[in-house]
Amino acid sequence: MMRNLFFLTFLGYGALRVEAFSSTVASTTSTKNVLKDFDYQTNDKLPWIESGYQTWNWRGHKINYIELGDPSKPAIVLIHGFGASAFHYRYNMPDLARDYHVYAFCKLGFGLSDKPVQEYAAEVWRDQAVDFLQQVVRKPAVLAGNSLGGFTSLYTAATEDVKDMVKGVVLMNGAGRFRDGVIIQEEAPPNGIVNTIKKFIQRAVIAASFLVTKQPARIEQILRQVYPVNAKNVDPELVESIRFPSLDPNAAEVFYRVITKNGSGPQVYVDDLLEKVDAPILLCWGEYDPWIKSEAADKIQKLKPDAIRVSIEAGHCPHDEAPEAVNTAIRNFMEKVVDKA
Repeated sequence: MMRNLFFLTFLGYGALRVEAFSSTVASTTSTKNVLKDFDYQTNDKLPWIESGYQTWNWRGHKINYIELGDPSKPAIVLIHGFGASAFHYRYNMPDLARDYHVYAFCKLGFGLSDKPVQEYAAEVWRDQAVDFLQQVVRKPAVLAGNSLGGFTSLYTAATEDVKDMVKGVVLMNGAGRFRDGVIIQEEAPPNGIVNTIKKFIQRAVIAASFLVTKQPARIEQILRQVYPVNAKNVDPELVESIRFPSLDPNAAEVFYRVITKNGSGPQVYVDDLLEKVDAPILLCWGEYDPWIKSEAADKIQKLKPDAIRVSIEAGHCPHDEAPEAVNTAIRNFMEKVVDKA
C-alpha cells in the first residue's frame, strides 16, 4: 500500500481538484542569482545547490526558481512533477539556454520552495504558474511540464488571463484525468465516527509511507523503476534533490494533504482543458513509462489531432532519462512556434 501511495502522489493524481487560494501579498523577485558565474555554454548539467538558486516572493511565500539564458531570446518555462523540483531539469536548462531564455520554478510545497500547511490542489499551482509568467517572465513563453507539471502547464495555457502569453505547451508524460476515467464515489456521506477512524488510520499509514519513501535507498529504487531504459542518471544528486526537501518540518503534512485530496471543488479534466487551449501542443512522450502509459498520449492526440508527438526511448521522466532527445524535440518545436530573436 505504501508503494502505491508514493506512485500515485509522484504522478500527482491526488492533487487534481480545484481549491481557491486567496492571498493578495505583493510578489517580488530577488536580485541574488547564485548561478551568475555558471557557464551554460560549456556545462551540460546544473549544479545541485541545496540553499537554493533565486527567490521569488509569491503571496507571502518564498519560491525557488532557476533562470538561464539571454533575456532577449524567446522564453521557456519548465514545470516539474510531484516530488521533484526545478533541479529535475538539470540536463535541459543549460542546453536550451544556449538558444532560449529558460526558467524553472519549484512549486509551492515542493523542492526548495516554502511548504506552508494549507490546502493543495491543481488551482494553486496553476495560479502560481500564471503569476510567474506575469511577474517574473513578463513576456510570451512556451510552457513545458513533466507529469503533474504537464497538467499544470495545460491548465495554465487554458487560463484566459495568460492565453496570449502561452505560445506553446510541451507535455512530457503529463498527468491528469479524462472524463471517461472518472471514479464514481458514493453519494451518501459516511458515518461521522467511522469517517474519523478512517482518517486516523489513513494519516498513520501515509505518515509511515512518507518516512519510508524519503529514505535515499527507497528513492533510488523507485526512480530506477521509472527510468527503465537508461538509469545512469539516477545518481546521488538526483536522489538528494528529492530527499533534502523532505526534511522540512512541514513536508509530511504537505504530503498527507496532497495525496488525500484535502481540497474540495469540481474535478478538472484534461478533455476540458484541451478544448480551451489555443496554443500548439507537443507530446514529448517516454514510451516505456510504467505509470502513465502511451495510451494517454494516444487519447490526447484524438482530442487534439494537430498535436505533434515525438516518441522518446525512456520512461516517466524522459527529460532526465533521455535529455538529448527531449532537448532536440523542444528546440524543433520552439522553431515552429516562436520567432528567434
